Amino acid sequence: MKILKRVLIVLLVLLVILAGGGFAFYKANTNALKSIHNTQTSVSDRIDNAKPFSILLLGADTGTDGRIDRGNSDTIMVITVNPKTKKALMYSIPRDTLAEMVGKKPKSVEKINAAYAIGSNKMAKASVSALLNVPIHYTVTINMKALEKTVDFVDGVTIKSPMKVSYDGITVPKGTHHLNGKEALTYARMRYGDPRGDYGRQLRQQQVLQAVISKLKQPKYLSKMPKLISTVGPEVITDMTDKQMNSLPFKYYSVGNNFESKQIKEQTAWINGSSYQVASTAELQKASDTLRKSLDLPTSTVNNTETKLNKYNKKFFSDPDDTDYDDRGLDTTYYTNNTY
Repeated sequence: MKILKRVLIVLLVLLVILAGGGFAFYKANTNALKSIHNTQTSVSDRIDNAKPFSILLLGADTGTDGRIDRGNSDTIMVITVNPKTKKALMYSIPRDTLAEMVGKKPKSVEKINAAYAIGSNKMAKASVSALLNVPIHYTVTINMKALEKTVDFVDGVTIKSPMKVSYDGITVPKGTHHLNGKEALTYARMRYGDPRGDYGRQLRQQQVLQAVISKLKQPKYLSKMPKLISTVGPEVITDMTDKQMNSLPFKYYSVGNNFESKQIKEQTAWINGSSYQVASTAELQKASDTLRKSLDLPTSTVNNTETKLNKYNKKFFSDPDDTDYDDRGLDTTYYTNNTY
């Protein structure tokens, strides 16, 4: 299988759907899609049957920021698209969320962004699904550099920054600015200088994506989409078939601009000398209920490794100053070289 030939088209299709340009994209890219060879078998027929579906979107940052593991997924979002309600939802999950690595033996918990590094898309998909008690139908993994190319494709985006953002030799001052791809990538990646930590970064990532969506409403970019596809071709891995990607904008064009963004709120804990984010059972249930509703599914009680651990940590959740979390020996990971 030519997995590395997978392209950013899945993300682009989603963005174009949200921009209300599905039919135009479909007409402009039919030939481009035919040029992509893929022998993967799809894991779900939700798109084939025009049903509500979910995608786990992973942004892989390959070894930057002094990370000890290469290929961690530092951007984690669950996106749902529902043609019946004509709504789309994007739910961000903090990269440091304590979660079970589903499929790893012996059973263990780590930061959720490690699932991709340990077991690729398969483990990331299973781990997020178990964490939120929500079915994940498809996965899309993109190199964060693809965001830079996409922003340049739409001739930059205008962002209102609530603070000064400095990272990797680039500074975006507080206020409204028009950013090119490299500047937008910097704006979306910086974490440690934001007093809100990863939550602030999630909001900035969503802000950039929504700005791209706004630009894609313009017909001049839709007509040039095949050029972008060929440029960012090697940047994506997905378990969608070409046929599904081809039909996606045609079947889900009605979603239009009805696009909502949310994020999981968590509490900081120190485990094995490293900083984690831990979601309360109530917060996990809230996210699960919201996502399941967006997929036309009934609510279901979240009962997993995380909720079981939470039962042992009542003091942690009742005392905002308590940063000690008992993982019951399930976390054996120790970070080194000041990476936490």
